[in-house]
Parts: sequence; structure tokens; C-alpha cells
Amino acid sequence: MSKIKYDKTIKHLQGKEKILFLLTSNRWDGHNEIPKSSALAYKMQEELGKNVVTIIDVSKLKIYECEGNVSSKTGNNCGVKEALLKGDKDKTGELRCWASFNNKDDELYKVVNELLTSDAVVFFGSIRWGKMNAVYAKLVERLTWLENRWATLGEKNIIKDIEVGVISVGHNWNGEEAVKLEKKVLTFFGFKIPDDLFWSYQWTTDAKDESKSGYKEDAKAFDKEFNIMLKESVIKFADFIK
Repeated sequence: MSKIKYDKTIKHLQGKEKILFLLTSNRWDGHNEIPKSSALAYKMQEELGKNVVTIIDVSKLKIYECEGNVSSKTGNNCGVKEALLKGDKDKTGELRCWASFNNKDDELYKVVNELLTSDAVVFFGSIRWGKMNAVYAKLVERLTWLENRWATLGEKNIIKDIEVGVISVGHNWNGEEAVKLEKKVLTFFGFKIPDDLFWSYQWTTDAKDESKSGYKEDAKAFDKEFNIMLKESVIKFADFIK
């Protein structure tokens, strides 16, 4: 079933001129493999073309936590003009996030430079404890200023023509519901929300299956369904960890 959804995603993205894949799952280097969701992204890039799809591994970027300027005593100060990132890092001239403004080594600009110039953006990540992983959550919070600019400050929605999606990989619980929640969140943001860019792979619906053998069978089933060898994957692990 997930392979059918995969094929629909590929078909939907074909013909786009510029696509961004954001990887949010991580893996300890000692495992010598990349996360399943990341493997999916690289396989899709091979099919759609490396000249079309840019991949950014967000887990390897220095991205600070959201400072919570949405709900201060003085009101919502997220995305205000005073927070515009100075210097030449922001190629779009649009990045208005206080955490970027206040932390010189913050690397959110690397995501924003690609995101705001893409036709479609897809987040790839793992399901952990029934929700999208912590790297994904941090990134979405740090992009709140995109929504605030139009929803709160009454300015132009600069992402209204960009399609967005979320593809998750989980073992045994709540993947489908987690993706539905993120679809709702990104609807609030003001992106275009095509159904074919939102889906979850989950090995079993038995939330209590935490056996070692189950996790091994999960990996084998994933390899078989998507024709991905995780140990050797679609790229060499040595290239992935650079």
C-alpha cells in the first residue's frame, strides 16, 4: 500500500522544476546506515533527477530552538520587520526570525534559501512516540514566522504558491495520525497541500510489538517494499555523513 502512495508522490512531483527534500531523522554513525525516511528521499531524488531535487539533512544543521516570540506580553513579535536577518546569508531577503537574528551561527537560512525558491517542499522524518521526531518539530517551530507574516501582521503570504508534504516512517504506532496533524499545521501555515505528498509507512498496527525480531522484520519488509537496501542504500553511507 505504501509503495502505491510512493508512486503517486513521484507522479505528482514529475514536471516540477525545483523541489526541496528536508530530512529530519537522524542515526548514530556507528550503525553504518541512513534512516529509512532518508533512504526514501534519496531514492525519490534518483527517480526525479538530482538536477531537480535538492536534499538538505536538517539534523546536521545548527538550528536553535524557537524563542517563543509569538506570545510575549507585548503581543506577537514573530516575523516582524525588525527581525530581518542582516548580512548576505539570507539570499531571499525574507528571513525574519529572532533566533536567526540573535544567534550568528544559526543555520536556518540554509533551509529558507532553498524553501522560498522551490515549487514543492517535502519533509521526511521518523515517527517517535507517536509523533514526528524532534528535529522536525524544532524546524517547523522555527518556520512560524512564515505564517505570522500574513496571518498576524497582515502582509503577503510568501509561501502560498509552494506545495508542501510530509512523508514519515514508523514502526508500530500513530504514523497516519501524526501525518494528518502535520498536514493540518502546514495548512495553517498557508502552503498548498496536495494529498499525494502526505503519507506514512508503518510496519504494523500492533502498538505493543516492541520485540527485537519485529524491528528486524520491519527493516526487511521496508527493503522489500521499496527496493531499498538500507545497509548499502542508494548512496554510500560515507557520503551521507559528510
